[in-house]
Amino acid sequence: MNADAATSPETSTDETAGPSGPPTVPSTVVWCGGRPYVLEARPGRARWMGTDYRGRPEALSSAELQRRGWSRRRAC
Repeated sequence: MNADAATSPETSTDETAGPSGPPTVPSTVVWCGGRPYVLEARPGRARWMGTDYRGRPEALSSAELQRRGWSRRRAC
């Protein structure tokens, strides 16, 4: 195992945001509050799109998603 593989974020088993925050790859899905959010790339600034507790569209910034807590897996 080389040093790069040991420090690579892709090999991490951490389920929550690290110091770098949520992923930045478009079409990535993460979970927040039991609901999925998808990263949409758009000119200027990317946003996380999902739904609120009533099923209405909701856009979150990466900072807001990190404040609310997120995971790569759906919570049971």
